[in-house]
Amino acid sequence: MRRAVCPGSFDPITNGHLDIIVRASRLFDEVVVAVLINKSKANLFTVDERIDLIREAVRSHPAAPANVVVDSSHGLLVDFCRVRGIQSIVKGLRAVSDFDYELQMAQMNHSLAGVETLFMSTNPQYAFLSSSLVKEVARYGGEVSGLVPDVVLKGLRDRSGS
Repeated sequence: MRRAVCPGSFDPITNGHLDIIVRASRLFDEVVVAVLINKSKANLFTVDERIDLIREAVRSHPAAPANVVVDSSHGLLVDFCRVRGIQSIVKGLRAVSDFDYELQMAQMNHSLAGVETLFMSTNPQYAFLSSSLVKEVARYGGEVSGLVPDVVLKGLRDRSGS
């Protein structure tokens, strides 16, 4: 079975993330979306909320891939992969600036555990999009519909009280 992981903090998941996950689901038998836990980061949504949001976003997607599972992870991503028998990491790249950092991570992960990293270019309509930017715009009452799945939009509105 060909398995891959799409890792990230997903705070919150955006349509850009979702696009990469759905596209990866067409290439692998199973795609595990790993919500990475970083206790030093102040998150808007809890890990459990992010997992629920991702599950609903995937379920509600027009392609609704059935081969996507969601889990959480702390520690080294390669350890997560090793325990679950995952051979590949899929990462979306928005710009050349992403590549420099992601290449170093890919080389380190391969060096540590032989796990391969595949880079997917982001759909151009989402190239500017990041979770941080979405949170910032939403925090000040800006319109983020079309940038995040509907379930996330509702969650952002509930948090901001708008």
